[in-house]
Order: sequence, then C-alpha cells, then structure tokens
Amino acid sequence: MAKVLVGLSGGVDSSAAAALLVEQGHEVTGAFMKNWVNAEGLPGKCPWETDLDDALAVARKLGIEFRVIDLIDAYKSRIVDLLIDGYRSGITPNPDVWCNREIKFGVFLDYALEQGFERVATGHYARRRELGGGGAAILKGADPNKDQSYFLSLMTPHQVEHAMFPAGEMLKPEVREVARRHGLATAGKKDSQGICFIGEVRMSDFIRHYIPDQPGEIVDLEGRVLGEHPGLHFFTLGQRKGHGVASPREGMAYVVVAKEPETNRLVLGWDLEESAGLYTRDCVVASISSINEPIASLRRVEAVPRYRGKPEPARIEAIDDGRIRLSFDKPQRAIAVGQICAFYDGGRLLGGGVFAEA
Repeated sequence: MAKVLVGLSGGVDSSAAAALLVEQGHEVTGAFMKNWVNAEGLPGKCPWETDLDDALAVARKLGIEFRVIDLIDAYKSRIVDLLIDGYRSGITPNPDVWCNREIKFGVFLDYALEQGFERVATGHYARRRELGGGGAAILKGADPNKDQSYFLSLMTPHQVEHAMFPAGEMLKPEVREVARRHGLATAGKKDSQGICFIGEVRMSDFIRHYIPDQPGEIVDLEGRVLGEHPGLHFFTLGQRKGHGVASPREGMAYVVVAKEPETNRLVLGWDLEESAGLYTRDCVVASISSINEPIASLRRVEAVPRYRGKPEPARIEAIDDGRIRLSFDKPQRAIAVGQICAFYDGGRLLGGGVFAEA
C-alpha cells in the first residue's frame, strides 16, 4: 500500500478515485489545487469555491485528511502566460495537456514528494501499468468514450512513475456508482466544461481580456474580401463557425484555411482536401516527451493529432534540436501549430509533442 495524495477537484471522477484508494487500503490524503480565483474579472463562471466545498465534503465523508494547496502563482506563470503568449504569436495552444504536465504532475507532484507522499492520484480516465524491466506505462482508459490518455501525452517517465489513475480502470457509470455507494455529494454532479481550472469561460472572452482586438480582412482563396475579423488570434485552422461569413454554396460552409500574419488576413476556403493549406501529410513536431522508449528512435507510430482524433499511421524521422518530422500515410485535416500530437502503439501511450510546423 502507498501513501497517496489525491487531487480532489470537486468532481465525481476524482471523488470516486479517492474512494477507490480508500477501499484498496492506501493511506489517502485529499488536496484541492487552488489555481485560479478569477481575480482579474474574466466574464463567465469560475466555480472554484463550490468545487472546494464539494471536495471538502468528499474528504469528510471518506474520513481522510484534506488540504488546500495554493498554486496560483505557478498556474499563472506556467499555464496562463503560455496561453496568452501562444495566442499572441498566432498559434493554438492546448491548456489541458500542459496543465497535467506542469501543474497536476508538476508542482503538485513536487509538493507531494516533498511532503513524504509516494504517489499522486487523479480522476483521469487512463490506466497505469508497471513494466517488468522497471518504469511504468500509460494505457488508454477502460471506457473508450471517456479515455483521457491524450491529455497525459506530455508526461515524463518520472511523473508516470508516481501517478495513479483509479477511475481509469472503470466505465463512467461504474465510477458514479462508486461515488453513490460511498454517499458522496458529487455522485450526480455534471462533468465540468471549459479551460483547465478556470471554469466555464469562453475562450474568446479569455483571449480578449488579455489581447486587444486587431481587426483585419477576411478573404477567400482568390483574395476577394468577404468581411472583417476582430483578430487572427481568435481563429484556428479548420474552424467552421465564428467567422461570420455565410457560404454561397448550399450545404457547404466556409472554413479557415490560413492565417496570414504579415497582412493580418484571415483566409477562408472549402472543407475539401484540395483547399490549399487545410490538409497536410508532413509536419514537424517539437517539445517531444517520451514515456518509455525515445519517440525519435521509432520508425512508425499511430499518431493522434487532436483529442478524440482517430489514430493515424505515420512515419517518424529525427531531424534537429530533438524535433521529428512526422509523415502521415493519409493527408490530415487542420493540423494547427501549437496543438498536441499524441503517439500510441495500439492501446499504449508512447508520448507526445507540439506541432511546430505544418
């Protein structure tokens, strides 16, 4: 049995994870990560106080120690600043993946180890397995509709070694049943939406709070002006909605096929493979994280270019500065710089990286 610090978010998944650990006989302490209090007046709901109350109620019901860990400064510097810098430079970052690496299994894990805990547990739908020769692997969650292994793709071997994912061994209805069996107030609570730890804040409102509008022209592939956009940082490749331009083709919507920073123009085209810039086979992936064997040493992988994306066969070629060239067997739609690509071998997560060029 292990001494475990479980991150209680106030949701049903982490609540059930804590309950399962107690059932298994581990020495369990619950902790709420206080990362965001919306002190800057962002529009939208930031329900951290309600989540804190729910997390405390779960700990009391389970009879475990409870702590509140203040990680606000770390979250601001490692996640919020990364988001803002990314959107300002024209890329599309993924806060949830970075949040797992830098916060939940970053500063929170560091705190846990300093306090004498052996493991950190979360409510993620993923599975961890010990490897015979040492180290550990991450497998997809048992519930294919809830699998969250993609969001763990930038974890390091050290982080995986100290991680636990009790809920990942079960289907979602079974997780709720665990919470009901223990009489936890979160058993029927809806799943949270929005930015990691910030809550139900629209991304456009979040961006506008930090980056002023920078209006420019919306054009089609022939350069004809179709309208005006508020700023390129509000849009990402492949986006169908939000640009405000009606399509002249019945049954076919305009999509974003390019952003031109040098002219501040947003380019719209059709959702077709021949639309220039929308589909690509080759891209460069940087900031590679390998959970077991080095990704750059592999020749073939199954690459998942977005959450809930289909695993796509691809070839790997190591290039420079730890980066790889990824060549998909089939052209892929809307590969956005800044987004995360996860690598798999069947149901095992190999690691991931950040799209640097497409």
